[in-house]
Amino acid sequence: MAIAWVFPGQGSQKVGMADGVIELPGARERFARASALLGRDLLAICSGDGSGDGEGNGGSDAPADLNDTRNTQPALFVVESLLVDALHGQGRRPDLVAGHSLGELVALYAAGVFDADTGLALVRRRSELMAEAGGGAMTAVMGFDRTELESLVAASDGVVIANDNSSAQVVLSGTPDSVARVSGELRCKRAVPLAVSGAFHSPFMAGAAAAFAAELEAIPFADASVPVLSNTDPTPETSGAALKDRLVRQMTSGVRWRETMEALAAAGIDTAVEIGPGTVLSGLIKRSGAEIGTAGIATAADLGA
Repeated sequence: MAIAWVFPGQGSQKVGMADGVIELPGARERFARASALLGRDLLAICSGDGSGDGEGNGGSDAPADLNDTRNTQPALFVVESLLVDALHGQGRRPDLVAGHSLGELVALYAAGVFDADTGLALVRRRSELMAEAGGGAMTAVMGFDRTELESLVAASDGVVIANDNSSAQVVLSGTPDSVARVSGELRCKRAVPLAVSGAFHSPFMAGAAAAFAAELEAIPFADASVPVLSNTDPTPETSGAALKDRLVRQMTSGVRWRETMEALAAAGIDTAVEIGPGTVLSGLIKRSGAEIGTAGIATAADLGA
C-alpha cells in the first residue's frame, strides 16, 4: 500500500491544538525553543491565553492571537513536526509527502531536508515577512465555471489565482479592488473574503519573497529521503537544491493543490494521511473524486489508531 503524508497550512489552526501533542517526547522543549525564538509564549497562545505572559513574552505589542500569521505558522509547524517525529519513532515512513502553503515546510522537514530548529527559524522569518507585506486581499470562491474565472483573472492586472485547491474551489489574491471586482463579476455559489493581511501567493509578495530567498541562500538543504510534491511544481522531487528553488518561488506563485491531488493519484497513492489539525486537505481529496483513501493524525491518541 502506497501512503502519502499531507500537511495543512493556515486556516487549519484551532485553539487547543497543542493539547493533544504536548505529552509527546520533546514537545515542551520544542515549544520552549519556539517561544524563545519568537519572543512570546507560543504554547500559551495555542491554548488561547492572549496575554502571552510566559517567559517568552515579547511585551504588550507582541502578537498574542493564534490567528495572527506570525503565530499561526510557527504553531502549526511545531504541532505538525512533533507528530512527524512520533510517526518516525514508530518506524513509519511515507512514499510521498506534500504540504499546503506553510505545510510544505513541514513536508520538507518530514523528508529530512532540514532539522526542526532550521524549520522553526525559516517559519519565523516567513511568517514575519508575510505579515509585513500588507495592503492586499484574498477571497475564496466556490462553485464556478473555470473558463469564466480564468478569463476574468487574465483580464485584470491586479489579481491571480493564489490557491487552486480543487476543480470547485480557488482563492483569489491581489489588490482589494481587483479581488472584489473579479469575485463580484464571477458567477459562483459563494465568494468569501479571507481575514488576511496581504495578497499571499501572488506577485505582490515579490519583496517578501526576495527577502526570504536571501534567508534561504545560506541554509543547506539535504536531498529528501522521500519525494516531495511542491506547491509550485507538484512533481516528485528529492534534490535539495531543486526543493529550495521551489520553496523560494512559493511566496509569489500559486498553491497548485488540485494538481497535487492528481499527482498523488498518478503515483498510485492508496491513502493520504493528513498530519495536523483539521480535515481540510482530506475533504478536498474526498471531493476530488480520486480513488484515494484518507486518514488523519492530529493528536498523540491518533498515533495508536
